[in-house]
Amino acid sequence: MFHGYQTYEIVFLGAMLVAILATALVNRLARAMRILDQCGPRTVHARAIPRSGGAAIVFAAFVMVLPVLGLDNAIGAAARDCQTQLIMILAGGLFMFAVGIVDDIRGLRARTKFIAQLMAAAGVCAAGVRIETFALGGVHFLHLGWVSWPLTMLWIVGITNAMNLIDGLDGLAAGISTVTCGVIAAFAIYTGQPVMAILMLGILGSLLGFLFLNFNPARIFMGDCGSLFLGFVLASASVQCAQKAETLVGLAVPFLAMGVPIFDTIFSMLRRLLERRGLFSPDRGHIHHRLLDGGLRQHQVAILVYFVTLISAGLGLFMIFVRAEVALAIFVMVVTLLLLVFRAAGAVRLREALVKLRHTRAITREAREQRLVFEQAQLAMRAASTFDQWWIATCDAARKLGFIKLTLRLSSPPRRSAGRTLVWHRTEAVEASKAIIMTLPIPDRRVGSTMQVRLYSIADGSIESVARRVTFFGRLMDENGPTSLSPPVGASPAGVSYELTGQVDDDSGQDEPRQTGPLFRIAKKAQ
Repeated sequence: MFHGYQTYEIVFLGAMLVAILATALVNRLARAMRILDQCGPRTVHARAIPRSGGAAIVFAAFVMVLPVLGLDNAIGAAARDCQTQLIMILAGGLFMFAVGIVDDIRGLRARTKFIAQLMAAAGVCAAGVRIETFALGGVHFLHLGWVSWPLTMLWIVGITNAMNLIDGLDGLAAGISTVTCGVIAAFAIYTGQPVMAILMLGILGSLLGFLFLNFNPARIFMGDCGSLFLGFVLASASVQCAQKAETLVGLAVPFLAMGVPIFDTIFSMLRRLLERRGLFSPDRGHIHHRLLDGGLRQHQVAILVYFVTLISAGLGLFMIFVRAEVALAIFVMVVTLLLLVFRAAGAVRLREALVKLRHTRAITREAREQRLVFEQAQLAMRAASTFDQWWIATCDAARKLGFIKLTLRLSSPPRRSAGRTLVWHRTEAVEASKAIIMTLPIPDRRVGSTMQVRLYSIADGSIESVARRVTFFGRLMDENGPTSLSPPVGASPAGVSYELTGQVDDDSGQDEPRQTGPLFRIAKKAQ
């Protein structure tokens, strides 16, 4: 039988020793199985490195934590009293580890991983690990009720992704997780939660053993299996600690300890949102990338982030011993410090963000207006029953979509040797160097051939805007082209020709047809 602090020491030291041995074994197995992280535009290593080293962390933690359930002492009894919560946290972490292994070997879509995280978080919530009450200074002031479920799941999924995203540098995620485990373990011991202390000390020892081969220059990476496991277990353990402590400090302490990955994730998602990219799309805008671009080396970046994490976590622990008002002031001060660190690293650029925000809003507003024009043009073109009605609606759509010129080269009927070209254009002159010209083929079932629509636009705006307008116009041609017009009664498609009553350009072989006046009418007659 071991006493409390002896149990803590054995779990911690045993996990570290097991992790050292297991990491070396996993390193060899990963190389043999070719589970390697290849070099790429987002990576900072120059050669392929084995990944899935998180297997060593998980194995060492489980080997040392699970036997605690059978101990004949106070810690063992406490573990058996809350074994449902402990087993669900470990089971959820093991599930996330399995998802990460599949992602490391075969690759998974971000949506699939997100759904898996929600499932694991829901399982932990069902076991009673939830943020149900907020309290400050020992006075309960907010009972969350059913809101505790989405709030807890948001916290767990958010921390899981934050730890996964920060894992982009040798030893970075492992070092941050080490500090976080130590802080949560200290908080758990102080508030009388030996089970969570044992869990955190087991993972802490595993991480220290893993860092022997993971710190720069790394010989193995933890991979998604390790980062997803760590993020999930740390988030769930922090919720359990906060639930037992019944104080906001219970969540504030792990929040500050994981402040770097949390803020890095928030700023990354905001950056991708402003750039109109997927929220989980990869990039090189993380804080460690910014610091590397600033001239620091990998180990210098890791040590700097460790130092910032230690300061914020240490100040967070200090919140336990002071009054609620002072604790709140410390929290605000540390958050401000973290924001200044990100600002100094270049991960937060307010002026650039405001410019992107205005640009994004302008593009969104323009796209909405263009879609409205498209929908109105659809109605007008669907109402056309003759070719001249369709042509008038087409020219009107081109005008409202912002094109400066539109030409339609008619198909040549069998009895005519050359086709004809219809032209619509605006009255203002445009320099040829600023013009963008696009040609769209349109089937014409009436003559069994293909017509050509040529669109002219100005290149002084956004190329993306021009492309979107062409896309809308192309949809109009696909869905409401002249193929939808019925041929005249009593005449076959091959026996229809066009009598042009307005100005047109002959198909004389010139690249640019002669500009004419605006809309003109066309009469159809059977030959």
